[in-house]
Amino acid sequence: MLRLPRSMLARYERFSLYNSPYPAHDSGCAIDLYGPGEGSVSPPPVEGSIVPSPVAGIVRETRTVRAPDKPYAHDDEYLILVDVDAEATGLDWTGAPDADPRDELVARILHVAPEVQAGDELAVGDPLGQLVRSGFFAPWVANHIHLGFRPADVNPHRARGSLPVVADVDVAPLPWDGRGTVVEVGETFVRLDEPARNGDFDGEFVGLASDEGVVLDGGVAHYGMGGTLSPVADETPLSLLGTEVGRTAGRDVPWGAFDVVADGTRVTGLSLFASRVEFGVKVVCPGHEYAVGDEVTVSIRPSENPIRLD
Repeated sequence: MLRLPRSMLARYERFSLYNSPYPAHDSGCAIDLYGPGEGSVSPPPVEGSIVPSPVAGIVRETRTVRAPDKPYAHDDEYLILVDVDAEATGLDWTGAPDADPRDELVARILHVAPEVQAGDELAVGDPLGQLVRSGFFAPWVANHIHLGFRPADVNPHRARGSLPVVADVDVAPLPWDGRGTVVEVGETFVRLDEPARNGDFDGEFVGLASDEGVVLDGGVAHYGMGGTLSPVADETPLSLLGTEVGRTAGRDVPWGAFDVVADGTRVTGLSLFASRVEFGVKVVCPGHEYAVGDEVTVSIRPSENPIRLD
């Protein structure tokens, strides 16, 4: 498993390993990095700002690729491949030494219109290109950089095949009782002011805690599979707001059969991430009638027909 350094993650406000339905995020095999301003909690952020490269190395290739056609999305999607300088990037390897792929590692970056070209040398933080709002995004997802890593002998153009990654930061768990006040509204979501970070967590990444104090990540439960950002034993049962939501399979959490309910109405789910800035649960609820200042109570209830999105 590749360990991503704090020096990389500290350039961004938020990250998520599991908040996507696409196979590149299976078992935390990619990370989405939400940068200052453009990577804010609420979509759609302003496009066109130049974003920093999360890796060092030599640009191998840039290309335009196909993405789902969405009315809110950019016409094109882009793929940037970088032959990674693992030492300059700060990557560590936690697996068997004879399986260490870092000498010939390729970074796979999406959602950035490149302002680099093949042969360019990059340092971490160098200008990479402009964020674009991709057709791969759900409408409640903010602009971000998608980053995965491939060994040199794996096809870098396919969606599957990236190595599992782990963030080399502690993510502090924020307990929650399901209540909050709407502080942000979009057409398909609202963000609440709770659970909120406090002074005890200055400078740290924080995330929503299960009832057991384990940080959860992903789309609960509309993406079917989520994960944990806390160390946890395999086959650990996890609950949220008094209802079991799944059992760990390693750090993965296949979500159980339940509904997320806001003020008595079933909603799509909760969109979770780790943040080093303000926090508050994002409730995914297309067609809602909430306004800023409304009080909301969220609950979890068992379901025979839970919402699942492809």
